[in-house]
Amino acid sequence: MSKRAIVVVDIQKDYFPSGKFELVGVEQAAANAARVIEAARGKGDRVIHIQHIFPSQDAPFFTPDSEGSEISPVVAPRANETVVVKNYPNSFLKTDLKAILDADGIEEVVVVGAMSHMCIDATTRAASDFGYKTTVVQDACATRDLEFGGVTVPAASVHAAMMSALGFAYATITDTDRWIAG
Repeated sequence: MSKRAIVVVDIQKDYFPSGKFELVGVEQAAANAARVIEAARGKGDRVIHIQHIFPSQDAPFFTPDSEGSEISPVVAPRANETVVVKNYPNSFLKTDLKAILDADGIEEVVVVGAMSHMCIDATTRAASDFGYKTTVVQDACATRDLEFGGVTVPAASVHAAMMSALGFAYATITDTDRWIAG
C-alpha cells in the first residue's frame, strides 16, 4: 500500500452556488479534486474525506444534519474510504486524523478542498508540523472574497497569498495536471 494519503477537506454542498456560503470557483476546484482523487485511487493512495460540521444549528453554514453539510457528490467517498468529521479549521484538531494516518504508515499528505484561507491553511500547516511531507494541489482548492478594513480582497488574491505562504515553508504547491503526471 502507498504511504501517501489524499485529504479531501470540506468539499461540501454549502460551498456550491445553491448553498449558504458559496466560494469563488468551487465547481472547477471540486472537479479538479475529483481528478486528483481518481488518480490517487488508481495509485493505491489512501483517500480520507474531511467533513466540517459546526456544533450549533445557529452556525451560518455546515449546520448539523443539513443538506448543505453533506459532502458534494462530485467527490463522494467510496464505501471503503474514511470520513473524518471536524468542528475546527484544522482537520487534525480534536479528530482521529493523525491516528488514522499513522496507523497506515502514511508519510505524505496531499491536501485538496476548501477554504484556501482557513481549513486548507490550518490543515496543511498542521500536517507539515506533524512531519508529513505535504503537498497542496492549488487548483483543487477554492476560497472567497474577503474584506478587511473596508477593502475587499478578491478570492484570486486571497488564494494566491495563501498558496504563496504555504509554499514558503509548509508544503509543495502544485496543480492537478502536474500532480497526476507525477
